[in-house]
Amino acid sequence: MVLITNLVILLVALLHLYFLVLEMFLWDKPKGMKVFGLTPEKAAVTKVLAANQGLYNGFLSAGLLWGLYQGKAGFDVKVFFLLCVLIAGLYGAMTVGKKILYVQALPAAVALVLLCLAVI
Repeated sequence: MVLITNLVILLVALLHLYFLVLEMFLWDKPKGMKVFGLTPEKAAVTKVLAANQGLYNGFLSAGLLWGLYQGKAGFDVKVFFLLCVLIAGLYGAMTVGKKILYVQALPAAVALVLLCLAVI
């Protein structure tokens, strides 16, 4: 159970590293514009905001990786950062689009439930 939990948490961390790359480096490139449905004009205007958002996603990923690195001692760290991801995903789903619910919030919720079950 612990291995599966850690793999799901790792998946969430890797997803947020991917979001970092998309938002910080590929935002105004064909891949980034396709993923986010942007025109070149919109991508150019919002590039700095997206890079900032990407940096925050990197911090979420770093926190989850830090928690994994700590093993059992990182339980609180993992819970904190998974909750941050979950809340950000729920907010994004309400304000940007429902896709974020499945791409960001759901994996974090699954990881959080597994983490709590692994401790019982």
